[in-house]
Amino acid sequence: MGEVLPMPTVGDVFQDVRGDDRTMRVSYHQDRGITVVSLWAGTVCRGSFRLATEDVGRLAALLSDIASPPGATPSPAAETAPEAQPAPSPEQTGDVRMSAVPRVA
Repeated sequence: MGEVLPMPTVGDVFQDVRGDDRTMRVSYHQDRGITVVSLWAGTVCRGSFRLATEDVGRLAALLSDIASPPGATPSPAAETAPEAQPAPSPEQTGDVRMSAVPRVA
């Protein structure tokens, strides 16, 4: 197992569209200047990526472009879609302090 880091105060948990208790966690570690993106299956971390803080803006810009491509209009389904369910808390999905596991293909 890799280095255990304290739980950061900035972060979020996202549900995988495939379900099966898959989640992606994003946590910011100011003291190290990194943002960690980790992939979870239930309470087991399956992979992580440490992104330098100076690259977060570039990633955010890419995701923003994907979320609202130029000239795109929302589909009728998107306009009437029910509100997304809140992501589970770390207590529901296991210990988020684990950070290093084998690479996910």
